[in-house]
Amino acid sequence: MSGCNLIKFPACSSTARLQVAVQVAAADLVRASFSKMSVFGPVVKIHPVVVASICDSYERRNEGASRVIGTLLGTIDKHSIEVTNCFSVPHNESEDEVAVDMEFAKNMYELHKRVSPTEVIIGWYATGFDITEHSVLIHEYYSREASNPIHLTVDSALQSGKMNIRAYVSAQMGVPGKTVGVMFTPLTVKYIYYDTERIGVDLLQRTRLAATRTKGLTSDLSQVGCAAARVQDMLTTVLAYIEDVLSGKVTADNSVGRFLMDLVNKVPTISAEDFENMLNSNINDLLMVTYLSNLTQAQIALNEKLVLL
Repeated sequence: MSGCNLIKFPACSSTARLQVAVQVAAADLVRASFSKMSVFGPVVKIHPVVVASICDSYERRNEGASRVIGTLLGTIDKHSIEVTNCFSVPHNESEDEVAVDMEFAKNMYELHKRVSPTEVIIGWYATGFDITEHSVLIHEYYSREASNPIHLTVDSALQSGKMNIRAYVSAQMGVPGKTVGVMFTPLTVKYIYYDTERIGVDLLQRTRLAATRTKGLTSDLSQVGCAAARVQDMLTTVLAYIEDVLSGKVTADNSVGRFLMDLVNKVPTISAEDFENMLNSNINDLLMVTYLSNLTQAQIALNEKLVLL
């Protein structure tokens, strides 16, 4: 790979290999107890566009490549790390060394800063289920680019039957004055989205039930109807739960009760007649705006045809 900086294992030091092996073993041990331990540290919030970009990079990987890596971009606050964007970085791996195109990564980051100056490098990702010896070496590079970077693993090959996404942060381990290693500790991962991303996610969800795995965009009225149907289903579920609690079939949950009280308090006090008048007024305004926009489009199209005559 031209223009790549090579990250190599020390050729003559078996201690270095042993150190990396211990780091990987420690990461495997932490991952094995991931579901049983309390996770401390910042919460990693991932947007859907990041997962889609990683999967696209994996599908477009070079022939013979077992995985892809890339840089994670986002923002950091006191209690969370929000991953909002990413880009893949070309690399080659062999048994003894890993070559990463650092120049490409720097140029891509400079271009991203022009579009989103608030996004900074917060870590890196790799497809696959395991943390390998090469992962430790690549993480050392990103430790120079960001303060305490995170490492995101995406099981794009579905080795565990589903796409597991896990986040880690490195912590030093060892005896003072002796060889110091790095241990990867897991972080809590949550998925968040903007309203525009939610539309795309909902559309992808609907393609699962389609025979051709394709689905077109729905009209605004259809989206309103689907949203109203979802609200009605949720209200039906809430009413069924309340009736079961009142009849003694289900034990009351105080946390659920507080959520229901907050929900009731947020409903404005308005009569049915006033609500109907307000709704009809808003609908009339919407229809008027739609009519005016269609009329404007028709006038523009007519003007273009007259100009061509």
